Amino acid sequence: MVSKGKKIKKKSKNKNIVKSFSYAFEGGIFALKNVRNLKIHLLFTLLVIIGGIIFKISSIEWLICLLFIALVISLELVNTAIEETVNLAMPNIHPVAKVAKDVSASAVMVSSFIAFIAGFIIFLPKIIELF
Repeated sequence: MVSKGKKIKKKSKNKNIVKSFSYAFEGGIFALKNVRNLKIHLLFTLLVIIGGIIFKISSIEWLICLLFIALVISLELVNTAIEETVNLAMPNIHPVAKVAKDVSASAVMVSSFIAFIAGFIIFLPKIIELF
């Protein structure tokens, strides 16, 4: 129990925005080096960007593509954070830890699948026009 007159020192939040951004970049670099699925998502991102340039997709189509790219990559990063945290907390296999990891991976899968469908809707008519 804390006596009345004593103040509890709180760990102060990092107020240096440059440091905050550097931590975010460190996380991104870690993911780029260690997460195979992120590399796959980035490859598809590159293909979408190239396809968008080649087929001259509209501004709305660009926005849709960019939103899905951001969604899928962000969820992959969150999935990685969850998996790393679970691995730290539960070094041995535990059914509840497995559920946490599987559900976060499922979120990435769902967003990737819907992004694929959106890409199909955007790009298929343009590909068909070539023939």
